[in-house]
Amino acid sequence: MDAIVLDRFGGVDELSPRRIPLPEIGDDDVLIRVEFAGVASWDAVEREGDYDDAFGVASAFPYVLGWDAAGTVAAVGRNVTRFDVGERVYAATMPVRRGGFYAAYGVVEAEFVARVPDRMPTEQAGAMAWDSLTALSGLDLLGLRPDETLMVFGAGGGIGHMAVQLARHSGIRVLAVASGDDGVALARRLGADDAIDGRKVDVLAAALEFAPGGLDAALVTAGGETAERSLRAIKSSGRIAWPNGVRPVPVTPPGATVSYYDGDRSRTATDRLNAIIEASSFEVHVARTFPMERVKDAHRALNDHYVGKLALKVG
Repeated sequence: MDAIVLDRFGGVDELSPRRIPLPEIGDDDVLIRVEFAGVASWDAVEREGDYDDAFGVASAFPYVLGWDAAGTVAAVGRNVTRFDVGERVYAATMPVRRGGFYAAYGVVEAEFVARVPDRMPTEQAGAMAWDSLTALSGLDLLGLRPDETLMVFGAGGGIGHMAVQLARHSGIRVLAVASGDDGVALARRLGADDAIDGRKVDVLAAALEFAPGGLDAALVTAGGETAERSLRAIKSSGRIAWPNGVRPVPVTPPGATVSYYDGDRSRTATDRLNAIIEASSFEVHVARTFPMERVKDAHRALNDHYVGKLALKVG
């Protein structure tokens, strides 16, 4: 099959097209014919070798990146009964173990595969899985009730713009902190009660105006000095959800409790996510989609300002 591979970790120029063997399908696996794959900031981190040995598994080359994808079922293992060949599906995987989705085909345990909701374009589904499930897990961790207040920091990014929508679906009041006029406009369009540009506005003052008694919670998807200062607006009895991998972490612990966490990619989580998608206007904002032969340009674009997600068109 066609794939984009690394023969060693390093810069953008280490990405190269190659024909490699199809992945082997185990009894509990689904083989996906990939149509679209997500391109995310952690792909660049992984490309540079920062995840080497991070999951207790030795990296093997040629190495295929890509944590998110959508396409159609090409084959299933003998224990898999809930998917049929040809069905549209999306999945979240961990490339270090079995190879990722920068390839014509990817293999994933059926537990981590879900049908694409009927109304969702495959392109959006391909860039969705890890960000949406991380957002959903963060909101679960915070356990907010309707009308409680939430600051989504990094609301124009992948996790952030999905978190805004999931929170509003639950009736939570959302203050979105984004970067740039486009990030603010996206957060407003997706339902944020208020949205501000964290680079132009005093976020702490705006947060206290939004919730004079203090915010109930925050979901932080972009770290740094501004994020750290903004967390002073959270009540001391409040909660802060911080996905693992968001850097830098706070130097000075805020007054509220910070919980670091990973996204749940189980069938239970994707079933819940799909139910929300079907019952709402949830969307994945794909800023740019690159053909697979322009994967280097896609990785360079990770350093540019954009809102939402980037994607590769694979098949």
